[in-house]
Amino acid sequence: MGSIGMPELVIIMAIALLIFGPRKLPELGRSLGKSLGEFRRASNELKSTLEEEIRIEEQKEQRAKVEAQKSPIAAAEAAAPTLPTTADAGAPPPAHPDEETVSRTTGTSA
Repeated sequence: MGSIGMPELVIIMAIALLIFGPRKLPELGRSLGKSLGEFRRASNELKSTLEEEIRIEEQKEQRAKVEAQKSPIAAAEAAAPTLPTTADAGAPPPAHPDEETVSRTTGTSA
C-alpha cells in the first residue's frame, strides 16, 4: 500500500463533504486535529516517563556496582593484619585494664 497522493486526498475530501455536509466538516476537522495533538502529547509524555525510569534504573545499577567494588576493598582493609613497626618490635602488647600485668624483668605483678 503506497502513500496517499493528491488525487486520492481530493476524492476522500469530496466523499467526506457529501457525507457530513459543509457545516459539519470544519467542526470534524478541528476535533480530529485536537485529538491527534492530544494523542501526540500523551505519547511524548509516556516516552519521556519511560526514558526517565530507564535513566533512574541505570543510575541505581551504577551505584550498586560502585558499592560492590568498594565493599570488598573496605573488607580486605579491615581484615588485613597490621604489621608491627620497628619501634613496636621489642615492646610487649598493651595490657587490658582489667588484667593483672606482670613485669618482664622482675616477674612481679604490678
